[in-house]
Amino acid sequence: MQLPSKMRFVSAQLNALFADGAKVAMENAQLANSMAAKLYEGVLEIASKHPEVSVPNRAEANAVFPILPGNVTKKIQEDFRFYIWDQVTGQVRWMCSWDTTLEDVEGLLTSLRTAVS
Repeated sequence: MQLPSKMRFVSAQLNALFADGAKVAMENAQLANSMAAKLYEGVLEIASKHPEVSVPNRAEANAVFPILPGNVTKKIQEDFRFYIWDQVTGQVRWMCSWDTTLEDVEGLLTSLRTAVS
C-alpha cells in the first residue's frame, strides 16, 4: 500500500478525532446509533400495521435491516439511496452516520409509510 503523500494532514484529523478520550468519535457513534434506533422504532411501528414489512434483526448499532416488498423498495429508492442486502428475501440496508438528522429519519419513514399505503 502507498502512504498518503501528506500524511501529516491525515494524522492531524485522526489526532483531533481521538483527542480527549475519543470524545468526538464517541459523540459521532452515539448520534449514528441513536438515529438508527429511532429509524428502527419507526419501522417497527409501520410493520405492526403492514405485515408485508418486517424487521428480523434488532438495531444494535447504526444499521437497520428491514425486509420490504420489491415494489416498496423501488418506490423508496426514488427518493433515498440504499442497497438491497438480500435479493431473495427483499432485506435492505439502511445506515445512519454522524450527520444523519432526525429530519432524514422522518423523511425515510414518511416515504416508507407512503409506499406501503
